[in-house]
Amino acid sequence: MARQAVPTYNPLESIVLDRNSPVPLYFQLAQHFENEIHSGNLDSGDRLENEVKIAEDLGLSRPTVRAAFRYLVDKGLVLRRRGQGTVVTKEKVNRSVKLTSLFDDLAVAGRRPTTKILHNEVVKASDLVREALGLADGQLVIFLERLRFGDDEPIALMHNFIPTSLVTLSSEMLEGHGLYELLRASGVFPGRATQRISAKNASTVEARLLNESKGTALLTMERTTYDERGRAIEFGQHVYRASRYALLSTVAAEGFDQDRAM
Repeated sequence: MARQAVPTYNPLESIVLDRNSPVPLYFQLAQHFENEIHSGNLDSGDRLENEVKIAEDLGLSRPTVRAAFRYLVDKGLVLRRRGQGTVVTKEKVNRSVKLTSLFDDLAVAGRRPTTKILHNEVVKASDLVREALGLADGQLVIFLERLRFGDDEPIALMHNFIPTSLVTLSSEMLEGHGLYELLRASGVFPGRATQRISAKNASTVEARLLNESKGTALLTMERTTYDERGRAIEFGQHVYRASRYALLSTVAAEGFDQDRAM
């Protein structure tokens, strides 16, 4: 069976650019694409016309169109791949900054979570892991390296370290369940965590596993989780595709009582 062609979208017929507006032309073009994506006129997998064609049809410079595409890429609305062009992506997974697992967040977002286990082994805790978990010298930990998918699309590469005294985890269990779910099932209940969120450029290995280009910006999270008694139960170091994943938080002014305001 012949492969069905991916639809290609050119905004010429529907976009109106106001060249007298103080709003930059690249932003007008980018917002048009963004509105088309959010309205459903452009769906996941649809391909945008190449920047040369759009520039010619709309009387724009190539740098202007390229800037619009870069804006869409940064917002996680499109992906640009060599040989494929610029393609509309699925909605970014938004995760509240609270103590949940990515497995659960993907399920809640309607993105079917699956997991590939790269490592599940017992190793000697490094100095960093030992300090984070409050372990004695030479103590062993379970080391997990997992690649998490949502609807068969790679989302995150996760590294977890857990004291061997807490739980036994088979790869089969980890493939079908979230880590926190398995901890709770073993009588270990995550209560709070301290975490640091940052960013880095993808290494060669990270880029290959996450289907990104080397050097692409990735979101990072380093987290130490404690149970209800204050005992450190897990240390994690994770990287997420910034184009497919975001962290959400709610902030309030000092002295503002959120409960009374609701």
